[in-house]
Amino acid sequence: MTAALPILSKLKPNPHWAKLPLFNRKNWTRVRFGDVVENLNETCDPAEAGLERVIAMEHLEPGSLHIRAWGKVADGTTFTRRCHPGQVLFGKRRAYQRKVAVAEFDAVVSGDIYVLAPQGDQLLPELLPFLCLSERFFQHAVGTSAGSLSPRTNWSSLASFEFDLPPLDQQRRIAEILWAVDEAKDSMLKTAADASILKLRVADENFEQLRSETASHSDGKQNGKAVTTATVAELLADGKSLTYGILQPGGDDPDGIPMLRAIDIENGRLSGTQILRVAKEIEADYERTRLRGREVLISVMGTIGRTILVRDEWAGWNVNRALAVVRLGPRVLPEYFYQWLRSPQMQSRLSKDSIGTAQLRINLSHFREYPIPVPSLKRQAEVVKTIEDAENAQESLAQHSENIAVLARSLSNSIFT
Repeated sequence: MTAALPILSKLKPNPHWAKLPLFNRKNWTRVRFGDVVENLNETCDPAEAGLERVIAMEHLEPGSLHIRAWGKVADGTTFTRRCHPGQVLFGKRRAYQRKVAVAEFDAVVSGDIYVLAPQGDQLLPELLPFLCLSERFFQHAVGTSAGSLSPRTNWSSLASFEFDLPPLDQQRRIAEILWAVDEAKDSMLKTAADASILKLRVADENFEQLRSETASHSDGKQNGKAVTTATVAELLADGKSLTYGILQPGGDDPDGIPMLRAIDIENGRLSGTQILRVAKEIEADYERTRLRGREVLISVMGTIGRTILVRDEWAGWNVNRALAVVRLGPRVLPEYFYQWLRSPQMQSRLSKDSIGTAQLRINLSHFREYPIPVPSLKRQAEVVKTIEDAENAQESLAQHSENIAVLARSLSNSIFT
């Protein structure tokens, strides 16, 4: 976890600072960005200066003040602009990406990154990054960008941005609050990332244990051999060949049959893309792949391995040829089969078994031979609950992190409105 930046020691604490009204603007002063912020252009030969790290645009995460990735000077670089710890980095190319960060080490940076620092003693360095992340500042940066493919904002345009600046005592209080919120968000992000890793480990360990259990029991075998996908499920994939070329004009028939594509699936849910529909007269020839609910879909063409559990309300929908429909027999719970397909080991195998160059695909004859551990239905339900509990914990942490991020943006926007 990256700790919040310390408040400047040169600013003497006000014993009554905690009582200062956060949004009382009585003594705030209207200033221009360029009057209180300096665009630094210190250059150097990174090798001669003993610098080891390179920061390019791709190393800045949208909406995050922390730099978690960088390049190496030893790998070669043409960058010469230098940054020091505490200075603010602002991505001037494609400003709508909201790339702002605080340098936490010495480095050289891309020419598409401004290196900013307070000019004079009117603005605290700790408050500057939140000013640069505020909605008004980004609207100004985007609105003054020039260029079509790769728009850039120039310094003179940024320098003209006007905002109300609080007195230093209020800046101190505001900065401490905003950095505390950022620290909480960063901590929650790390915890959510750890929970995501734990979720995958839980799935892998459970299925590995099941493989060991079923290997020594007759209920995990059929005719002395391991149970395969083909023995527990009916796989329907080649009956549907609808392509974009035979969709209705505009790609969507409002009165037609909804048709799911691989692109519509992300992390076990509908991705939010527009669900296309095909005319009923075209779709009528593909009754075989009509969804019935509680089936499992898996992408077998293009992006391999995306999977989703079919909800009952999707009954009557159809799929395009990039998706395989799996209808389970009585020996396997759909939820169990779905989690098995999502497990790291199965995802790795699907990726390894993919064939093709221009477009990857899975040979379904191989898929049908994949061994699957099949314990009792009760044991399957227990495994599903264990994995779902881990998933719910991870999603809850991710949601908390997003809520904190929304709070941080709301505070910044309220201050620099």
